[in-house]
Amino acid sequence: MGDPALSRRGFLAASAAAGLGMTALSGCGGDSDGGSSGTTTVEWWNISTTQPTKDVWAALAKKFEAQNPKVKIKIVQLENDAYKSKMTALIASGKLPDIFHTWGGGVLRQQVDAGLVEDLTDRTKEWSEGLLPVAKEPYLIDDQVYGIPFDIGMVGFWYNKALFKKAGIDTPPTTWSGFLDAVRALKAKNITPIALAGKEAWTGMYYWAYLAMRTAGAEAVQKASDDKDFTAPEFVQAGRLLKELVDLQPFQKGFLGAAYSTPSGQAAAVGNGKAAMELMGQWAPVVQADAGKGLGDDLGFFPFPEVEGGKGAITEVFGGGGGHALRRGAPQAAVDFLKFFASETTDRELVKKTGVLPVVPAAEDALTDVNLKAVQTQLKASTGFQLYLDQAYAPALGQEVNESVAALIAGSKSPEQISESITKVAKEEQ
Repeated sequence: MGDPALSRRGFLAASAAAGLGMTALSGCGGDSDGGSSGTTTVEWWNISTTQPTKDVWAALAKKFEAQNPKVKIKIVQLENDAYKSKMTALIASGKLPDIFHTWGGGVLRQQVDAGLVEDLTDRTKEWSEGLLPVAKEPYLIDDQVYGIPFDIGMVGFWYNKALFKKAGIDTPPTTWSGFLDAVRALKAKNITPIALAGKEAWTGMYYWAYLAMRTAGAEAVQKASDDKDFTAPEFVQAGRLLKELVDLQPFQKGFLGAAYSTPSGQAAAVGNGKAAMELMGQWAPVVQADAGKGLGDDLGFFPFPEVEGGKGAITEVFGGGGGHALRRGAPQAAVDFLKFFASETTDRELVKKTGVLPVVPAAEDALTDVNLKAVQTQLKASTGFQLYLDQAYAPALGQEVNESVAALIAGSKSPEQISESITKVAKEEQ
């Protein structure tokens, strides 16, 4: 992937396969030269489509504009999968928004290799060095800064304490066999154990990724990526363990057609008390309350269980956060906005109003939610960390992981076929 031309060809092929028209590419890049009015328009693409985050971010943009009268922030907000699809097309066109959401990792690296992303090392050094180190890691490429975080966290199980109690489950499970027993206990009481957005493949990927970390260990997951080989027995075992769960039929009716954040989707099923748990990131409580009613004090959190005999530890976590990157040549106003967004004042507001975990150490005392504190405690005690696989890997490989796992959950792919398919695409990425 070190050859920018090859990277661009890969993006072009991906966008062609997605069938995206060039109409999706218009309007990016902002008015970086100021225009005749003397106003610089900065285009900001993000995925904050749920409340309260959507309105909080819009208000922050207005606040920045008030402090900078010659700058106009143009916000484009897209749902997760729609954002990824349109960004693929934009990258193929060579024209990115001034500011855009990034999870870092292999996707950001490929954008950097294509020469499309601004190196922020020198332009942000004065203030970015004070941000939480673990939050910055996904955006460091060859020791250079290409993104600024606004959130950090991990994926775990969010569960309904009342439904667990009804099923006779006194404490959250800490082992995979205990987890399967909990699923059986919930089903025995006619309670849907797990909500899953089968329509969005990334939600199922979390299960296989965590099981691979528990069977093989976090270091082995990284080594498999480096070696482009996911055929080791532990990775096949991860698929078999996931199939064991799927065979219990733990998901809500119609899950294969369910989205994540819609009123009839995964988050709403948990938020409305229709399912006992979901495997999701630190943003889950906010989306549950936006798409559904929210569980209030009945909501709890527990880390993904360990696999008995596995090489991984329950303290190895899977997750990431959100950040912002800039297109190459973005105006100074875009850098100023990143500084504003990463300030202690803004971070406190984000923590209090949107439920993110702080990336500015001084804002940590603004965190009051008991479940988010539990996530933070898990993060601080972690002995290993793995970024979301569909972001840690190059786009084509990340997509294959998502789609292969989705196929296993749907019953059309075996555990062995998952490992073989992922390995095949990994080798093709060389």
